[in-house]
Amino acid sequence: MSERSDKPSTSLAPGQWSFTRWKTIGQLEAVEVHHPLFKAAITLQGAHLVHFSDPNENNWLWLSDFARFQPGRAIRGGIPVCWPWFGDPAKNPPAIRNHIKTPSAHGFARTTLWQLESVSESAHEVEISLSLNTANEFSKEWEGRALALITFHFSIRGCQIALTTTNLAQEPLALSQALHTYLPTSDITNTRLLGLGNSQYIDTLKDWNYATQDGPVYFEGETDRIYETGEVLIATTPEQRTKLIGFGSDSTVVWNPGPEKSRRLSDFPETGWRNMLCVETANAAGDYRVLNTGQSHTLGVLIERG
Repeated sequence: MSERSDKPSTSLAPGQWSFTRWKTIGQLEAVEVHHPLFKAAITLQGAHLVHFSDPNENNWLWLSDFARFQPGRAIRGGIPVCWPWFGDPAKNPPAIRNHIKTPSAHGFARTTLWQLESVSESAHEVEISLSLNTANEFSKEWEGRALALITFHFSIRGCQIALTTTNLAQEPLALSQALHTYLPTSDITNTRLLGLGNSQYIDTLKDWNYATQDGPVYFEGETDRIYETGEVLIATTPEQRTKLIGFGSDSTVVWNPGPEKSRRLSDFPETGWRNMLCVETANAAGDYRVLNTGQSHTLGVLIERG
């Protein structure tokens, strides 16, 4: 085996990668990382992280047992990229809603092929970047021209994701977005989310009315809230504590479908709501962003354990 230097290798030639390789998952092409300190897998469709773990742990992310890896189909679990709009187009502010030409939720990025831009490796970390340029496509779905660049940084410490959007149009671009992180738990009723106490939120299940969070977030059924904060959050389950540190975000979406909605969701186990929660680093509701020509904005999250 050849020696591995701490100096990163940035070549896209797979033969020069030490830890990264091409892989087919279902019908989708992916890049898979087998590093001595961690493992990861990203599908090119959606730039979708479906696995991250250290060698001795299970997946840090929840992935549905019924997830289907098919062209044009959103993957249930992992970290979908919701872009260039989040949620129901009709529930977005007019600056975003008026430029969307489809009723589909969460934008088109999660079902679109992204371009692999770079792979950088060292003895301690791996960084992978992918891009999506909408300049010449998607006019049937969206009146916008933008470049999205997503970078995944993996290390023994955890996983950091940074999604940078640059406006390529000659007019301002308004967007909402989210890194839709699914986390696992053995028991949702014995799970809580810390860090949102005293913050305001929109309860989408109660006519989008505002409320104030009192203490930790507990899950007692369907939950769908947009919190007006992007602070450090800690998801505590019977197994572990997961810290999520957002940046470029002043909103957090907390979601669990509960028992009734679970029966209606695609690619979702009927009792799957008991074993997952979503903590989404977002620019949603009033936290949407407007970019002038050539301007960029980065939304990101660092996920750690402990």
